[in-house]
Amino acid sequence: MISRANDNNGTRKTTASVDAAIFSTCPQSADHVAEDYVDRVIEAAQWSEAVGCTGTLVYTDNRLVDPWLVAQIILQNTSRLCPLVAIQPIYMHPYTVATLISSYAHLYHRRIYLNMVAGGFRNDLTALNDQTPHDRRYDRLVEYSTIILELLLRSAEGKPLSYDGEFYKVENLKLTPAIPPELLPGVFISGSSEAGMAAVRAVGATGIQYPKPVEEYDRPLLSDGLNYGMRVGVITRPESQEAWRIANERFPEDRKGQLKHQVAMKVSDSEWHQQLSDLGEESGGNPYWLRPFKNYKTMCPYLVGPYERVAKEFTNYMRVGYKTFILDIPPSREELEHTGEVFARAFRDLQSVETDS
Repeated sequence: MISRANDNNGTRKTTASVDAAIFSTCPQSADHVAEDYVDRVIEAAQWSEAVGCTGTLVYTDNRLVDPWLVAQIILQNTSRLCPLVAIQPIYMHPYTVATLISSYAHLYHRRIYLNMVAGGFRNDLTALNDQTPHDRRYDRLVEYSTIILELLLRSAEGKPLSYDGEFYKVENLKLTPAIPPELLPGVFISGSSEAGMAAVRAVGATGIQYPKPVEEYDRPLLSDGLNYGMRVGVITRPESQEAWRIANERFPEDRKGQLKHQVAMKVSDSEWHQQLSDLGEESGGNPYWLRPFKNYKTMCPYLVGPYERVAKEFTNYMRVGYKTFILDIPPSREELEHTGEVFARAFRDLQSVETDS
């Protein structure tokens, strides 16, 4: 069980001195038949809530059902889990996003988190006639996010927003219903490129990264007042042999998957995708594992091993500066419970070090 407590900003604290937010990821509609998908969403959301996750990431792209509809299913079938909704600017106007956030706050009194997506697969963007270059998409994302957040902030005071940007312009735009301050959204933006980190700073968002092996960090993340998070999968058990047995059964070598990965590399201009692909396979007891990514089964690295070893890895990642962890799609509640044990140990270890120092 992942222990937690709520502070007055809605962030869950795992202990008195160690704060972290743990998110799961919602199943994707493309991976399930239509008749089963709603049940799979509800099941995974209830698992996530039961083990103490702050929220769950809901993906968006041209293959998937609308993430806001999935978010509503999550809200209707849990009591406190917060949807982390992926937002692609070319899909809707920022006013629509702000209206959905304030409406859900009004109807469910639940906080929404936003995963602001600057890009995607190149073919998807081309199909929508979006020819905007990589770095310029982050400039657009800053304007988009700013309008959403300003509309929500001003709604409590009944004040309109006028904004004259390069990509968006609104004049005397007012948002209702007003959103309570404690339900203002948390905002995540990919921080794997210079353009992405510039957007993180401009918006005051949490920068989400795909981590390197922890020993490759020669210093903590920049102490610039920003929050950092990571996307990572976990397979862990009390004993190393059992953890690796499960990992190899779940993610065997797959030549077709490797070919799909190579194709994806060609149609994506994502810097994090390239960075992960350039990393070699780890071995020799290192829990960092890229086979699921390189076989096109997941979009993040995995940590595999016994509780103690994986917990140590997360403790070291937190020392580097990561405070938010977005887990891969859970195959079962049991898997989330094993992951929760690892985080509980990591939090205790970090708290013990901080107390001693």
